[in-house]
Amino acid sequence: MSAATDLWIGTFPHAGIGTAAGLGEGVWRVGLDETTGALGEPRLVVETPAPTFVATHPGGRWLYAVGESDPGSVTAFEVDDDGGLTAHATVTSGGVAPCHLLVVDDTLYVANYVDGVLGVVPLTTDGAFAPDVVASGRPAQTFGHAGTGPDTDRQEGPHAHFVALTPDGRHVLVADLGTDELRRYARGVDGLLTPDGVAATLAPGTGPRHVAFAADGANLYVVGELDASVHVLLWDAASATGTVLQRVPAVPEGQPADGVRRSPSHVLLDGDRLLLGVRALGLRGPDVLSVFDVHADGSLGAPRTQPLSGPTPRHLAVVHGWTVVALQDAHALVVHDPHGAQVSRVELPSPACVVQVAPR
Repeated sequence: MSAATDLWIGTFPHAGIGTAAGLGEGVWRVGLDETTGALGEPRLVVETPAPTFVATHPGGRWLYAVGESDPGSVTAFEVDDDGGLTAHATVTSGGVAPCHLLVVDDTLYVANYVDGVLGVVPLTTDGAFAPDVVASGRPAQTFGHAGTGPDTDRQEGPHAHFVALTPDGRHVLVADLGTDELRRYARGVDGLLTPDGVAATLAPGTGPRHVAFAADGANLYVVGELDASVHVLLWDAASATGTVLQRVPAVPEGQPADGVRRSPSHVLLDGDRLLLGVRALGLRGPDVLSVFDVHADGSLGAPRTQPLSGPTPRHLAVVHGWTVVALQDAHALVVHDPHGAQVSRVELPSPACVVQVAPR
């Protein structure tokens, strides 16, 4: 019998973004056959409002889930011996509509999309929320920002979309879709120090969404949601800054537009490949997984697209060589092999995030 790896799946409210939370959505769990890529039967583990992003503690005992609402929240769930989840504490996220979480050592970082606030939640050594945080009901630190961009519909103010750790561990970066910046925060013994600048400024209207560092730390790949591109930055660790070297479209240049606006979402590196989910907004058009070859110098080749069997690839993960994609508006989870062929699909309401269950 093949070994299976379990996955946590965070979800949007059933009716989609911006609709009422807390009407039955929650965190799901599903097994992935490591040999065939087949998905098992998903099960709803716990109901919790709008858990659109989840993250695990390295020790495997804790799962953290945002509540993407106004005000936003973050809940610490203890993973039970039978694979269930028990909520232990919920605190505010420090802002509105938290959309991304990053666990680093004894800290949970929270990106709040609507107001651009970065929340800092200290953890105990085993991964629970620190007692002071539980007592106060809020993060130990919050960092706001100011600024706008040229897209008046999407860049009327700061919008924190993703938090990343620099390769040397000295800073965290916040991808700010609203201001076209990668904000930089130095890490200290007792939390983040005062904001110490901007690590990179992208071209106006880029809309940086998600980022991925190269394994050797030499390059940083930034997804422009608004300009539908991937930006390759040369990363200088000494100054903690990035310089744009290359801009590559999210889909091939010759792909027909026909009124479709491309909207890239999550990006990740898988060896010498970069994978990117690309949504088609506007008139009907194919949603795709774009694959880029990563060259020896860190630059990217032209994208090759793999069709997806439904709309809105919100998030993806590579698990044992299989690419698992959360198709939010298709209400399905799909698995592709390394060549792009779909090998499995299960129905699941409004999936938004795929995270491998950490071993205990």
